[in-house]
Amino acid sequence: MAESPGCCSIWAHGLHCLYSCHWRKWPRQRMKTSKCDCVWFGLLFLTFLLSLGWFYIGLILLNDLHNFNEFLFRHWGHWMDWSLVVVLVISLLVTYASLLLLLGLLLQLCGQPLHLHSLHKVLLLLIILLVATGLVGLDIQWRQEWHSLRLSLQATAPFLHIGAVAGITFLAWPVADTFYRMQPRGPKVLLLFLFFGITLVIYLAPLFISSPCIMKLGDLPPKPGLVGHRGAPMLAPENTLMSLRKTAECGATVFETDVMVSSDGVPFLMHDERLGRTTDVASVFPERVSAHSSDFSWAELQRLNAGAWFLERQPFWGAKALSGSDRKEAENQTVPALEELLKEAAALNLSVMFDLRRPPINHSYYDTFVNQTLEAVLNASVPQAMVLWLPDEDRASVQQRAPRMRQIYGHQGGNRTEQPQFLNLPYQDLPVLDIKALHQSNVSVNLFVVNKPWLFSLLWCAGVDSVTTNDCQLLRQMRHPLWLIPPQIYLMIWIVTDCASVLLLLCIFVLRRRCTRRKRTGLEATVLLTRINNVTSE
Repeated sequence: MAESPGCCSIWAHGLHCLYSCHWRKWPRQRMKTSKCDCVWFGLLFLTFLLSLGWFYIGLILLNDLHNFNEFLFRHWGHWMDWSLVVVLVISLLVTYASLLLLLGLLLQLCGQPLHLHSLHKVLLLLIILLVATGLVGLDIQWRQEWHSLRLSLQATAPFLHIGAVAGITFLAWPVADTFYRMQPRGPKVLLLFLFFGITLVIYLAPLFISSPCIMKLGDLPPKPGLVGHRGAPMLAPENTLMSLRKTAECGATVFETDVMVSSDGVPFLMHDERLGRTTDVASVFPERVSAHSSDFSWAELQRLNAGAWFLERQPFWGAKALSGSDRKEAENQTVPALEELLKEAAALNLSVMFDLRRPPINHSYYDTFVNQTLEAVLNASVPQAMVLWLPDEDRASVQQRAPRMRQIYGHQGGNRTEQPQFLNLPYQDLPVLDIKALHQSNVSVNLFVVNKPWLFSLLWCAGVDSVTTNDCQLLRQMRHPLWLIPPQIYLMIWIVTDCASVLLLLCIFVLRRRCTRRKRTGLEATVLLTRINNVTSE
């Protein structure tokens, strides 16, 4: 890399200033790239791959980021939607690493030394540390998200393959340049072996790619139904009567919620064990902010406002602002009793699915919680078929007292005498589910919680019957999956992409070899001419 920059000399100096942060004129004798600088360039390439991978992970995890927001609220006590922060920070990391890598590649092509400045070195190490910390934290606290990432490959792998082919083709020029510049035979062979080995793996990757959306258009299953997660939490305060109404307007057929019991035995809707996130308990009962939600009596719960918080802080990034009438309705919402909700849901022709959140062990209704909830359902005098009973506790007793109530199971398999007719599972379980076999056994499958179009599209192609979502208004507008490719078309895309890349690789290596020969011939001619001139002058 000590050769003259030639035509690159005009702008290579500027590139080197950005890469090395040295704003000085070049000496006539250029310094070679040291082994240490090569190591740092390799570290730069690794940082680029890590930041790009973390960017992909961040985009995938946006589907579940609301859980992260709630987790921090429970431990921090301050609400913040981290969606925009996560996307912005990771985008900056990827942009920085990409630009720095591009500068390095251009300098390498112009024959300039790769002396990375200390500031860039520190920033690269910080990026690697940040990404490593994020991965470790993800593995410790949300290990199930690794299943989400593996599932996401079914939706993105065909496009990642095309991107990988384009990337390896783009790298062919600097690799060819390095190959023809290197003198030792061993490193040259190793470089060529590694590059074409990786290229071959990328070319053949579609052999291991499978996706439900690689199918004929006529084989597309019906669009999954929508289940409102705590109602329509992007349109109204969660677990309120307003959220119930918005769920019906959104086209969902089921209202999913959580049920607790008050200190005097009234089942009510609430997800959190503390009331601070979704009520004004801090102003009404400031001394009981940390008390369990079930430690409040029904009269005390009725004093709380369950909607004003929604106007102060939007729980979801990108949610539309409420209209004037909706704002007025939201700020007057209260904590609803289960019996009250069931009557309203029956009027709206909505089914209700709920799980039970058992009170503390010293609670008056700890042992009779299930019975209290069942009594509330029966007292509501609504059709039993509209109630989807999810808890496994005392299921046999519940079936005996309410035989027409639909029993929903939160797990597959187990020792049961009856065959479950409805499964409610995390969407991460899709790879282990045989949807066709379940449908042949008349088993319906609902997966939760699905908020992003890419995931909804994948589950649609897989034949899932319904999904639980926070973003019913977005999924309702989807008329077809984001992409659907017939197998023959995908095979053609695969072959054409790989063949185009092979042709470009061959052209790049041939052109680079000719350029190298011309340079050598020019140098030999210059040396010969210099010798002739020296002899003539003597």
